[in-house]
Amino acid sequence: MGFYAERIVPRIADAAGRSKAVEPLRRRVCEGLYGEIIEIGFGSGHNVPFYPEAVTDVAAVEPSDLGWKLARERIDAGRPLVRRACLDSQYLPFEDNTFDGALSTWALCTIPDADAALREVRRVLKPGATLHFLEHGLAPEEDVRRWQRRLDPLERRLFGGCRLTRRIAEMLTAAGFTIVDLDVFYGKGAPKLMGAYSMGVAAP
Repeated sequence: MGFYAERIVPRIADAAGRSKAVEPLRRRVCEGLYGEIIEIGFGSGHNVPFYPEAVTDVAAVEPSDLGWKLARERIDAGRPLVRRACLDSQYLPFEDNTFDGALSTWALCTIPDADAALREVRRVLKPGATLHFLEHGLAPEEDVRRWQRRLDPLERRLFGGCRLTRRIAEMLTAAGFTIVDLDVFYGKGAPKLMGAYSMGVAAP
């Protein structure tokens, strides 16, 4: 990773994560989580204030040292206990059936092998646990998709490998998840190219 990827991209992501417009979405996607959870693509910890009281521990998967540093204030603010568990969602150092739930927000767009990461998340979830997700990806409208495909190479260069064209629901089912709840919509105040959101719950 070069200077731009290590020092600039995490700050861009942190600034974007501060948007008040997405706070209701963070609160909504975190609803129903409990016990010990694993969060992939933890970033700078913008979900921490929205974890329900029932969440006791969070195993955070975050590759960026700067992202983790930027999360410190939120982590130290109180509960739940958050620990940096590992750097790579594609290789989780946990036994099968470890966690009561999982959370992924705006992460699957950037993980190089997101299919492998989802299979790993599915492996470490207990029976009856669920993955809560809020991701951006391929838009439902073809005219928007055309622009997403055109701009995807530029997006990847500027934003640490982020892709505009991933099919979130299809990725989840291909990894063995069953989608329990799914809402596809455009985020308020976000360009359609980057604001085609998929939010929901999936069961392993």
